[in-house]
Amino acid sequence: MGLTISLDGRHLGDDFIIKDGFRMYHGKVVPGFPGHPHRGFETVTVVRKGLVDHADSMGAAGRYGNGDVQWMTAGKGVQHSEMFPLLSESEENPMELFQIWLNLPARDKMVEPHFKMLWRDAIPNLKHKDANGKSTNVEIIAGKIGDMKAFSPSPNSWAAKEENEVAIWNIKMEAGASWNLPAASKGINRSIYFYEGKDIQVGDATLSHYTSADMTADVEVELHAGAEDVSILVLQGRPIGETVMQYGPFVMNTKQEIQQAFDDYHATQFGGWPWPRYDQVHDRNSKRFARHADGNLGGTEFALIQMNKARIRGL
Repeated sequence: MGLTISLDGRHLGDDFIIKDGFRMYHGKVVPGFPGHPHRGFETVTVVRKGLVDHADSMGAAGRYGNGDVQWMTAGKGVQHSEMFPLLSESEENPMELFQIWLNLPARDKMVEPHFKMLWRDAIPNLKHKDANGKSTNVEIIAGKIGDMKAFSPSPNSWAAKEENEVAIWNIKMEAGASWNLPAASKGINRSIYFYEGKDIQVGDATLSHYTSADMTADVEVELHAGAEDVSILVLQGRPIGETVMQYGPFVMNTKQEIQQAFDDYHATQFGGWPWPRYDQVHDRNSKRFARHADGNLGGTEFALIQMNKARIRGL
């Protein structure tokens, strides 16, 4: 499930140029990111197009994408791989994703690693039509809007406490649509990333394509799409209020903790690597699935069953 054409002229293992229309990233055979360590923070991987093959040092594995989200707490240390297998042999294999790094407070930096899947069919979607009949859709990956609330993140996440008002919203607006971005509490940080479309009006400001902006979160703001459909990612949360020290794959509070993370990784490999390859990919015919470290399986059908049970219980 790797490339069958020449890879000459690429810096394999560190290929971030767009040569012939694609990148290999850190992959040498299959595009992607072979096994690598993390400590002290979380990754929230929002895959809009394409499929990702996950494997990690806890023995967990999965395949997800095309709207799915993986929420992984690295905690005290984990290795994982994120490969982009070329599943189709006759069509293009596009890959488009956001990976959001969410810090952990000092008290939680050494919690046990954990990951969970937010399958696309289980992610709440707020649908709105304005006075002119134009549509806005908001995927609520984290946080809540009114009475509509995202499913729970990883249990030790900064986002797990509602008072931290962590939100990850992916907004799609029809050309000419209007929608009011609701206010958060005072002291909350909020940023928006305008990644698809020509232009959008944010209150009194006009943003052009591929622009990010920091916002005053405690004020409701009208969003108005321009002449094309637009897509916006909203990130917000209460600041942890601690010193951040980041180096490569580790996010800690001090330089000494960064050095300790490297020492621990070199000594233990964060549990080693239980897979035959560091660029582990799964069977070409596998559907989207998750196998957790305890052996429990979860796939898209399992997620729908759980979602329906939650609705029945009124959760």
